[in-house]
This record gives sequence, C-alpha cells and structure tokens, in this order.
Amino acid sequence: MDAVEEVKSRLNIEDVIGEYVELKRAGRNWKGLSPFGNEKSPSFMVSPEKQIWHDFSSGKGGNMFSFVMEVEGLDFKGALELLARKAGVELEQYRSKNAGARSKEKERLYAALDLAAKFYQVQFSKNKMALEYVFKKRQFSKETALEWRLGYSPNTGRALLDFLKGKGFNEREITNAGLTARAYRGGTQDMFRGRLMIPLQDATGRVIGFTARLLLDDPNAPKYINTPQTALYDKSRHVYGLHLAKEAIRRNNFVVLVEGNLDVIASHQAGVRQVVATAGTAMTEQHLKALSRFTGDIRLSFDADKAGMNATERALPIASKVGVSLSVITIPSGKDPDELIKNGGVETWEKVIAAPQYALDWLIDRYKTVLDITTAPGKREFSDIVLAVINRLQDPVEREHYLEKVAETLSVSKDALLSKLAQQTTTEKPKLKKPTASVKIPNKAVSDYIKAQSHLLAIALKQPKLRPLLAPITPDLLIGDDPKTLRTFLGEHPDFTSDATIASKLHPIADYVKMLLLQYEELYEDVGAEELAFEADRLQTRLIAQYVKMQKQRLAQKLQTATETETTALLGQVKQFDALLKSYKIQA
Repeated sequence: MDAVEEVKSRLNIEDVIGEYVELKRAGRNWKGLSPFGNEKSPSFMVSPEKQIWHDFSSGKGGNMFSFVMEVEGLDFKGALELLARKAGVELEQYRSKNAGARSKEKERLYAALDLAAKFYQVQFSKNKMALEYVFKKRQFSKETALEWRLGYSPNTGRALLDFLKGKGFNEREITNAGLTARAYRGGTQDMFRGRLMIPLQDATGRVIGFTARLLLDDPNAPKYINTPQTALYDKSRHVYGLHLAKEAIRRNNFVVLVEGNLDVIASHQAGVRQVVATAGTAMTEQHLKALSRFTGDIRLSFDADKAGMNATERALPIASKVGVSLSVITIPSGKDPDELIKNGGVETWEKVIAAPQYALDWLIDRYKTVLDITTAPGKREFSDIVLAVINRLQDPVEREHYLEKVAETLSVSKDALLSKLAQQTTTEKPKLKKPTASVKIPNKAVSDYIKAQSHLLAIALKQPKLRPLLAPITPDLLIGDDPKTLRTFLGEHPDFTSDATIASKLHPIADYVKMLLLQYEELYEDVGAEELAFEADRLQTRLIAQYVKMQKQRLAQKLQTATETETTALLGQVKQFDALLKSYKIQA
C-alpha cells in the first residue's frame, strides 16, 4: 500500500470535506451547499461508498485530495502532506528506500495468512471433533464451510509455524501476521491450538486474521480468542462478513449487526445475507462509517443484558454523528440468531429483523424494566443515563422529542430535565474551516460544456444501448484527459457494463468513473427508458452546438489578424463547422 492508499484507508472523505462544508445525510450519500459558489439549494454531493465528491453546480469533482487542493490552493504534494498529518501517516517511510520493502512486507503477511487459512482447512477435513461440531452441532453445510473457509488448528504447538517456515516464511513474518505467541517455557509456538478457525477477511475478501473457537470443554480457557492487533488487522475497524454481505446490504438497504461470527454464518446459510458482526459489542465510529457506505439503516441484534444495553448507549451518539439510523432487533426468549433459525426457521428470523425498534426507544423501554422509576433514586439514575445519550444527539428536533418523552415517563417537568441537561457537558458544534484559497470558478460556457459532457458520458456508461449517440462526440471534442480516456474505452468496448468491477483499463481514471456513476444515480436512476433516450439525444445536440460555437469564436479571433491566405483557410473551417451543425439538423 502506498502513502495515498494508506491515507485513504484511514480517513473518511465525508469527515475531510465536512470540515469545510456542512453536510447532511441524503440516503447513502451526503449533501451540502457548494463551496464554489453562492447557491441556496444544496447540489454538492459526497459519496462515502465511492469515496468521491461532485459539485453539480460547477461540474467539479474528485477524491479527498482534489477537494483539499481546490479549497486550500495546494498542489497534490501539499494536499498529501496535509491529509497525511490528519491521518497520522508518516510520509518519510514512504519516501525512503524502504518504501517498496514495506509494501512487499505487507504482501508477505497477506500471503502467510492466506496460506495459514488453507493449512487450517486441510486440518479441518481430517479432524473428527471439528467436523462434528460444524456439520452436526452447528448444522452448517459443506458449501458454507468452504465459503467461509472454516478450518481447524492442530493442538500440537508448532504445526502451523513449522508448515509456514517450510514454505519460506521466517518467524518474524509469522509473528507479525499474528499467528504465533510466546510459549510458557520460552520460545515461540502457534497462537491457535485445538480450535475451530474462522478467517477474518477484509472488504475485498483477503484474510487479515482469525477468530478461534475452543472445541474442548476447558473452563480455564477462553471460548474465543482473536488475532492481536497487526499491520493488517484492527478490530476497531474490521466488520466480519462484509465481503460476502455488501451486495445484499445494498439490495435490501439495511444491515443487521449480530454479536457472533457463527451467527453471521448461520444467517447467510439461511439466505439472509445482509448480516455482519464486529468483535464483541464494542462498536466504533469506524465500524458504523464502514457500514454507512452501503446503507443508513443499521439494526443491532445484541443480547438484552447489561453489556448489550451499554453497547447501545455508546453506539447511539456515534450513529447520530455518523448520520445513520440505529435500531434494535429483539429476539424472543433471549435466543441468538443461530438458535432462532434452527428452532423457528428462516421465516421467523426474517420476521424479527423486519420489525426493529429505534435504539433510543428500546433503551428507554429496557431501563424502565430494570430500574424502579417510581422512586427518586430510580428517576435520578434513569435520567442520568438517558439524558447523557440525548445530550449527544445531533438533531435538535430529535432531542426535543426525547426530552418530552422522558419527562412524561418520569412524571417530571421538562424544565427540570433541561436544568439537569444544562449541567452536563455539551459538545460545541465544530466551526467550519474557511477555504484558504480563492476558489477558481471556471468560465460559464466551459463549465456548462463540462457538465453536459459528464452527463452524456454518465448515461453512456450505464446504458450501452444509448452509446451510439456518442458516435459524433469524438475524444477531441471533450475537455479533459479522463473524459477522453473513457470515450475511447467505450468506443473500443461497446458492450461493457458498469455494473461489473471497473475494468483494469479504467483503473487510472477510477475516481472519474465513480463520479459519473454518482451523477447517474442522482440524476437518472429513476428516469424511464424513453425519457432517458430523449435526454441523451438532447445532450448530444447541445454538446455539438456548444463545441461548434466555441470553435467559431476561436476562429473569429484569428480572422482579425489573419493574412489573405490564412483567412481563406479559416473560412473553410467555419464552413466545415456549419456543415457539422447541418448534418445533425442543429440551428447555428
């Protein structure tokens, strides 16, 4: 991973831009007033999922680096240095001769972990206890075990260590991958021994660590142990199962967050695949932001015990800050999802997740049952807990609603609650930074042209049937290298569909392609086929007309100082442009 990718992995684009623009949640995206003009209606969009921004008013857009370059008046190097400081990334290590070695070292860790997963899978196929636990007790199918790469770690002490060393990995690499631990009598041994191995995979499916479940009945040993913090695995960021759940999350527009990895697997096997887990109930801002890239509807399936209530208390203010809706799923009889699916069937599980309760309402109801709110001490404790959550909600209307609800619940005045609320520490709303550079607003004619070409390319990218309308829009008619590259690509690949992974030839302009996809989602997603074809035809005509107008203005300027011979040639070019307009029946 290079410095740019490291910075991107640590920062969220909505946080970076949110320091300059007041953003509000708009579905999967964020919206705000353009910092490049004086508009009254927000047309500035940020997509956390695509990690890009686009200003519909000026036609500008890009990634977090291009935004900082615009508002701070910096070149790319300056923007990288600014964002690296914010992300806590030391650029010197990437500038040094060891930068390439560092990247190779990470790839070695990925390779060691992937090989470890394969080793554990082979051991699993030979171990009767592990096979019985997975296939009989848990009732997982062979296909499920293969999909989730379930394995078994031999209880011999050094089986994996010796295997990886035999494959060319040294002890330092194996330790840095989180696969070893110090032995009781000194030396190094396998981190995981005699356990069911559940690979932890990042959002792209690469193995970054393991969760290991104890199979023997040993009261002195922890039931689960996880890979420690490594260069690849960070439990505060990792969402288990996201690599297999993200498409279902997008399709259903909500995600269910459960406590156990095996609960995730059970739900996926039952066909409910918009389910993921975090390491225990310790949800972080990074977890919620990772999920917010796919949906704004997050449903918790935690136990209704003290740990689950505390987790919900901590998560509510974070959810409010991130801009997602947090609700809680209540499973009857205190079962976990795996038990519910086994005993009640997938229909029961689907019914439960379809009826969530907003998290703060759930929290209030839970504390009403565990505290005696008819007494003064009970009212004090209840208000201490609930007001602390309300105080950190971002939306003033939501705060007002719950203040009234708590006053009614406790049979106290709202003024009393406001007085208590005033005593609690309040978080000031951060002031927006002002751009240090005078943002350049492009010539209106050029800006309009860029917007028209972007909209036409967005439609052509998503609708292969309308690509013939690009025929007269040759690359030389377009402004900018990225639009020219995309136009050439679409001409060479007329059947390419953007629903697939971005083609390798488009990787250098991936941010531009994502920006066009965002434009299409915002402008044309719900437009009918006939109207969309009409719009594409209109944009084609507009582009040709504007192009000819700009070229004729350029020729007119040249004619003022041209010689007789040059005048003849220039007038010939004017006729050619007039002929182009005529061929497409466009008024000059």
